[in-house]
Amino acid sequence: MARYSRRNFLQFSGAAAFVPVATDAAAPPAPTAPARPSAGDAGADAGGYLFFNAPEAAFIEAAVVRLIPPDELGPSALEAGVPTFMDRQLHGAWGAGERLYRSGPWQAGTPTQGYQLPLTPAEMFRTALRAIRTQLEGSGRGGFEKLAGEGQDAYLTQLQTGDVDLGGVPSKTFFESLLAMTIEGYFCDPVYGGNRGMAAWSMIGFPGAYGAYYDLVDQHGARFDHPPRSLAQNAAGQVHVNPAIPATAPVPAAGGHQHKGR
Repeated sequence: MARYSRRNFLQFSGAAAFVPVATDAAAPPAPTAPARPSAGDAGADAGGYLFFNAPEAAFIEAAVVRLIPPDELGPSALEAGVPTFMDRQLHGAWGAGERLYRSGPWQAGTPTQGYQLPLTPAEMFRTALRAIRTQLEGSGRGGFEKLAGEGQDAYLTQLQTGDVDLGGVPSKTFFESLLAMTIEGYFCDPVYGGNRGMAAWSMIGFPGAYGAYYDLVDQHGARFDHPPRSLAQNAAGQVHVNPAIPATAPVPAAGGHQHKGR
């Protein structure tokens, strides 16, 4: 996995819009008991995780920090609540493929055709995360979260550039999805669980969900420097995560399986 500065990451993130489109498959096995981080855990809000079990949450929390580490410009992906964003998306309608084309045929396809696996996003993540833990524990390295930083980077690079079979999920497909969701969660509206405190918006000067600029219509050339505003922000400035809000995942590249009703 190539190491990026925060500036390079911001330039790169505008082009990273890949997220898998869900497809049909057998229901995944029931997860183990969900992880319940404390209210002070940066990886989840006080309600804990709804989709990730404890081993899955451990991988996700460790991996997103390697993808977006903290620096002088902004918080890490973990501090920004990206695991909560992923958890809510995978737990909800998007993770279940509620509005996605799921009738096949399932063929290998070409790189330009996008995601082609017969798995919903939730099934794809669960399958890949289970395989990653099994492989790492089988090699005596333990969980991903137990590796040193350089070891974590090396393993993510292996997923990104190698041809590792993660229980039927190609590692490149999983890595691309992991990276895309990390970026989305970092810059999303906080109503979806990520971008905690709107720190990412403050970092890039994005105002957020302002509904009207009526008072500014005649102020040509004036600098708009109000603090960011969330869709879920109340009069007191509090933001509440709403896992029932539809996913923000973009439509995949042309040529892949297409969304229904999106």
